[in-house]
Amino acid sequence: MPRIISNSSTSRREFLRDLGIGAAALPFVLNLPSLGFANQGARKKRLVIMFSPNGVIPSAFWPDEEGTKFTLKESLKPLEPFKNRTLILHGVCDKLRGDGDNHMRGMGCLLTGIELFPGNIQGGSDTPAGWARGLSIDQEIRNKLQRTASTRTRFGSLEFGVMVPDRADTWSRMVYAGPNKPLAPIDDPYQMFNKLYGRMKDQESLKSILDELKEDLGKVRSVVSAEDRQLLDEHATFVREMEQELKDQASRDNSHPVPEIEPGVRHANDQMPKLSKMQIDLMVGAFAADFARVATLQYTNSVGQARMKWVGVNESHHELSHHPDSNKKSQESLTKINRWYCEQLAYLARRLADTPEPGGGGSLLDNTTIVWTNELGKGNSHTLDDIPFVLVGNGLDFKMGRSLKFRKVPHNRLLLALANGMGHHIEKFGNPNLCGDGVLSLS
Repeated sequence: MPRIISNSSTSRREFLRDLGIGAAALPFVLNLPSLGFANQGARKKRLVIMFSPNGVIPSAFWPDEEGTKFTLKESLKPLEPFKNRTLILHGVCDKLRGDGDNHMRGMGCLLTGIELFPGNIQGGSDTPAGWARGLSIDQEIRNKLQRTASTRTRFGSLEFGVMVPDRADTWSRMVYAGPNKPLAPIDDPYQMFNKLYGRMKDQESLKSILDELKEDLGKVRSVVSAEDRQLLDEHATFVREMEQELKDQASRDNSHPVPEIEPGVRHANDQMPKLSKMQIDLMVGAFAADFARVATLQYTNSVGQARMKWVGVNESHHELSHHPDSNKKSQESLTKINRWYCEQLAYLARRLADTPEPGGGGSLLDNTTIVWTNELGKGNSHTLDDIPFVLVGNGLDFKMGRSLKFRKVPHNRLLLALANGMGHHIEKFGNPNLCGDGVLSLS
């Protein structure tokens, strides 16, 4: 018979000791319901916040219609398979002002809902600024979940990045653990793999985690249910495939001389599609293992300068975003860029939809909501009005399959809705003066 144990660190240590397996096997057993590690008492809810920079082309992004009968424009076409699970919010605005330029406030205030501190980071023609004055909504939710045994997970939250510059400034950080406490995303899949699974010394000396844990995992298999053996096998298969993918990537990277690149850039610009896929796959695996219920995925940074040659765009994203609306070629290039970002969103949604919910019914997407957003509404005007917010998935029990148009509501009210949807019933977040009309109704 499977052994049911309580979800406490003492019980985990006793279980590992009594079974005679090492702590390195714990990531593989945390999601097994018959061991009592998986917090299966209530439905899991998950939140992912995905960021891409430099605004959108409104005519190619926002549906003309409102309600359930709407047409996805070019930038959002990749979401067609998930249209009935998509919620598009127009008219949500960042109303925070104060120090810093709009790129800085758009990034630093995006998830915090509060002004920036005065500082010495100079941007544009505005006053310099520093970090945000408060924590971000993802960390607010994380902290709430981690305070309760039934929703506590190994990491609480995971911060993923793709081609985020290796520097610390207001343009490159959207996640905050508190006032003046920005959190850097991990934009190297090798580092994220190491964080999740605990042994990745370097790319050249990759050695299989599974080979080292073969005996311990065999012991676990002998005491769990048939359903849990299947979960264990699925997780092990994912890790094996990711190990091979990382090895193949390392082999390709080492097969030619390393070019001279700008200091601080972790990866080559042209590797963005590969890095994106690897990070998304790691995130889905982490959710399946119940390592965290909150995650962020940050592509580049505010004023991001990626050159998306793989979609036929050779110019810098930020430079293109400054071109006037009359420049049709630039408008087409920017539309291609945002469509590519939407393709990443759709890939994440598909991976979640194709992954069964461990210990429960449906898929991970049934219990996950992805929020795709941006620091600006439109790049060449640097407006903080009509910030893009596109939600996909059924994790927060919002009424999906709609295009909604609001009259310039503060985005603080949407941040409140995300918290309340995750079971954190708060009435104020960030600047309280922008929360006066309460939680934005999305049900």
